Amino acid sequence: MFRFHKALDVITLFHKPSLPASTRVLNILKQVSAHASEGATEDQASDHSHQNKIQRSEFELNVTEEPPTSDQLRTILEYVGARRAKDLIDGARDEGEAMRLLKEDSKSFRRPVIVDWNNGRAVIGDSESEILKMVGELPKGETV
Repeated sequence: MFRFHKALDVITLFHKPSLPASTRVLNILKQVSAHASEGATEDQASDHSHQNKIQRSEFELNVTEEPPTSDQLRTILEYVGARRAKDLIDGARDEGEAMRLLKEDSKSFRRPVIVDWNNGRAVIGDSESEILKMVGELPKGETV
């Protein structure tokens, strides 16, 4: 019988390398991803009970320096709430204004922003606890 593994969740980091906060977020995500991969490839016969308590799901990390598309921005605003438009786009007070300002000047988009597209969540900024919570809540890999 064949077993198919669930596709990995995709987490996107909207990144700006010149920002220390964005670089810090990238390092956090890389570390978490590496630890999740380590646990997923270990020999099943070994005792990993101490690791099971901190086990995280594997995910695909997508890092982009481009701003989001209009559709992506709309989706991110759905995840975080339209009231957070000002946190995503400089000078925006609502979703409509955020969309307009992004079209006028893509540099108005604030980074870092981390988006879990598969599970409908996003983190604005570099809060390590929020990022770890989002990654920790990823569904565990299952076979179908």
